[in-house]
Amino acid sequence: MTKLSKKNHGEDWNHDEIAIREARHHDPFAWLGQHRIGNDNQAIQRVFLPGAAQVELQTPQGWVVMTMQHSDGIFIHNGEILPTPYRYRWQDSLGTHEAYDPYVFSPVLGDLEVYLFSEGRLYEAYRHLGAHRRYHEGVEGVLFAVWAPNAERVSVVGDFNHWDGRYHPMRVRGMSGLWELFIPGLELGEIYKFELRHRDSGVVFVKTDPYANAFERRPSTAARVVDSQHVWKDQDWMTARTQADWQHAPMNIYELHLGSWQRDDKGDFLSYGELAERLLRYVLDMGYTHIELMPVMEHPLDESWGYQVSGYYAPTSRFGNPDDFRAFVDAFHQAGIGVLLDWVPGHFPKDDWGLARFDGTALYEYADPREGEHRDWGTYIFNFGRNEVRNFLLANACYWADSFHIDGLRVDAVASLLYRDYSRNEGEWIPNQYGGRENLEAIDFLREMNVVLNERYPGILTIAEESTSWPMVSRPTYVGGLGFSMKWNMGWMNDTLSYMQQDPVYRRFHQNDLTFSQLYAYAENFVLPLSHDEVVHGKHSLLDKMPGDTWQRFANLRLLLSYQCAHPGKKLNFMGNEFAQGTEWNCGKALDWDLLQTPWHQGIQWLSRDLGHLYRDLPAFYDLDFASEGFAWVDCYDADQSVLSFLRRDRHGAFILAVFNFTPVLRKNYRIGVPESGRYREIFNSDAAAYQGSNVGNLPLFAEARSWMGLPCSLELTLPPLAALFLQMD
Repeated sequence: MTKLSKKNHGEDWNHDEIAIREARHHDPFAWLGQHRIGNDNQAIQRVFLPGAAQVELQTPQGWVVMTMQHSDGIFIHNGEILPTPYRYRWQDSLGTHEAYDPYVFSPVLGDLEVYLFSEGRLYEAYRHLGAHRRYHEGVEGVLFAVWAPNAERVSVVGDFNHWDGRYHPMRVRGMSGLWELFIPGLELGEIYKFELRHRDSGVVFVKTDPYANAFERRPSTAARVVDSQHVWKDQDWMTARTQADWQHAPMNIYELHLGSWQRDDKGDFLSYGELAERLLRYVLDMGYTHIELMPVMEHPLDESWGYQVSGYYAPTSRFGNPDDFRAFVDAFHQAGIGVLLDWVPGHFPKDDWGLARFDGTALYEYADPREGEHRDWGTYIFNFGRNEVRNFLLANACYWADSFHIDGLRVDAVASLLYRDYSRNEGEWIPNQYGGRENLEAIDFLREMNVVLNERYPGILTIAEESTSWPMVSRPTYVGGLGFSMKWNMGWMNDTLSYMQQDPVYRRFHQNDLTFSQLYAYAENFVLPLSHDEVVHGKHSLLDKMPGDTWQRFANLRLLLSYQCAHPGKKLNFMGNEFAQGTEWNCGKALDWDLLQTPWHQGIQWLSRDLGHLYRDLPAFYDLDFASEGFAWVDCYDADQSVLSFLRRDRHGAFILAVFNFTPVLRKNYRIGVPESGRYREIFNSDAAAYQGSNVGNLPLFAEARSWMGLPCSLELTLPPLAALFLQMD
């Protein structure tokens, strides 16, 4: 029950009444609702209903007509203290209405939640802020809560109150900057925003909810009240994940953009349900272990690919509602496939209805553009120095793990968080307190994020897209690392693609591009990415990067994918790589699946499928990805012939011999050292006829007791042109 307050009349009355009518009262609960008069059992009830012609109040004796205090919609009643909550009904031009008075309910947010939020440690803020269905003081309704410390007044607006900010001004929670309002009787599905009035300028503006769980479909930007009804069926997966030894497990990631992987016959988006059915079947067939979704958080612009997020707590409505996305994740888990999400904590768009200048000030972003703007991207940078902003992002990471059972976050553009001078010229950035270029606040945030996620959700993965030589990105925070599980190996990607784009006749001069990675391969837990960033903006598709005629281009691509499979590190490929998408990726349409009607592209897809299953089935390919014991050069010096050979081992000593011929020259009687005598057979040959190769290979053969390349035994092999061979002992 609301605590009754005493209120003076006269000047205070007039001041409060005017402020309520003008929608600028900072604390509407101090005047609206029910307030005790004097020390007896008398009270005054006040209602503000613009446009109402008559208002009646429900009392134990029945309905009584309230007195119109002002034609703007102020109605009062003097009488006994009424038991709360009580109802009123009113008449206006649209008819007769009845509701509970929102201004007689007590606060919903507890003092502990308010304190933890101010401290930046309310990791379940998504359960308290935003819009949530509640049963409060015996009444069903919706609780709205938002952070806007520089607002004079905040109101909830929507269809239910004609988008008029006078109807539902919110309760301010002391000096915390939090505002809340429980609106009784409000139903699921309602759309809403927040109307704010700036405390200094008096400017009134409307913002969408930073913590909203759902939105209207673009281009509309209103939030929607939702409540999950999904019943999870992935308990076996989630239990096993807590015990998973991911460092020694296969990880072959299929990166995709849900809006352009496939579309329906009319060119429209598929739903989450349709995507789950088609994509899951495809992923299982191809041998992938995980999918990684480019940002599914709500975003207004398709061309941003999701990286300019406007709704951090809402799966995009392009493909369905939040429960549809939960069912999507659930289906993959039940089939044994992990789901990773791209996550963008480094920046957000400047749309005037979103986070930008949320309460009329630089609230979520740094105020100084030398700290607060990414000019390259036209976005704002989160102010990691504010507890509440860090809380927004920390709780968001927890939200996707908790509410959607996400298995990991690939954190976008980590370098832009680490360095204050990222993509800035001299004079365009501000050093840290010690005069350095490191963003100490963002570094602390990343460490806290990794610690919090791993403590709360055992087995969850965090992967850094980090392109610099920052040390110990994937090392624990207690030894000075950033705490990520893994890091994208951008050096491997750049060097390998640079090498593969060379005409084979010149590759002999660039062998170091391939061998250099072993100098740092175990300094981090690496993922080898051939991602979306490599097939856009004039960089060409992977196929178009390859030199030579048609046969050589496809052979080179088969060789590249095979080399990625054998090289230490977990694997990631962007959609389309697996069947040699011919043109650059275009987010506005589906991939060119009709290419699979041609044998060249079929061959790449069959090769990708075979590599996927081979990789999953043979621990030597993944068991010791992050340890030097899992790799040994056989020969890295044959630059003249552009041949590389190495061994991959598992913890039990089983090994695979991988040999790569990076020229179109057929090489016969090529001697290779091996560690043991015995019978060796090809388990994979990228030149096989099934892949549209020339079908040159080797029958099973026995190793000679002839030392070679520092190994006690050796084989004589035929090396197919532009091809990879994997051999294993019987």
